[in-house]
Amino acid sequence: MPRFALKVEYDGAPFAGWQRQADQPSVQGAIEDALARLEPGPHTLAAAGRTDAGVHARGQVCHCDLVKEWSPFRLSEALNYHLKPLPVAIVDAARVGDDWHARFSAVERRYLFRLLMRRAPATLEAGQVWQVPRVLDVDAMREGSRHLVGHHDFTTFRSVMCQAQSPVKTLDEIRIDAVEGPAGPEVQFRLRARSFLHNQVRSIVGTLERVGAGSWSPEDVRLALEARDRAACGPVCPPYGLYLAGVGYPEDPFSTDA
Repeated sequence: MPRFALKVEYDGAPFAGWQRQADQPSVQGAIEDALARLEPGPHTLAAAGRTDAGVHARGQVCHCDLVKEWSPFRLSEALNYHLKPLPVAIVDAARVGDDWHARFSAVERRYLFRLLMRRAPATLEAGQVWQVPRVLDVDAMREGSRHLVGHHDFTTFRSVMCQAQSPVKTLDEIRIDAVEGPAGPEVQFRLRARSFLHNQVRSIVGTLERVGAGSWSPEDVRLALEARDRAACGPVCPPYGLYLAGVGYPEDPFSTDA
């Protein structure tokens, strides 16, 4: 059976998350239903990461096994036709080897979090950013974030429902940029690691926002990390500013040279 990798973009607002749900809409369920319109099912997708309810993606990656030897272009076009009008798009597709796996072959995940700083309610960007009514100290947040980069026990920054066997992870990068977004000044957080714990990104961003607002000092981030206690974490920010921006593989399956 030929295996295909799919690069997926979606607005997470209408969904209960990536993972298929018995009684709620999911991104996985939407794509599997579209696949069933192309070939008799059932179909089961494997994804690089399971985003939570309300979380978006610009570069989610999943794979599926089909019977027919589709051309990647025709497969993506057919899926997009059957996905309408849902806010889900297959932006690329590629034929991959039988041993290639969207989750287990991945070597890094990249997340983007958008925080809008303005008092007036967001309208066109509603549901796409986390909005705070104050200007944040970006330099202070950068200083606080330096305590989190590297190999650490992230117990403080993971959900109590996290199913990972260990809280120890290596966070390769946190980049914090002040940019002028379409609705006003934004702080954009970009985090990169091989893998993340449940709610790790939202816990980190929520904590760093407290630093930017002046409620925490940068040193408080170090103390929270070293506490290894969920109660020491700052507020967990809402999901709708978070995007799975991309997934890295030893060889990019979507590259024309792959």
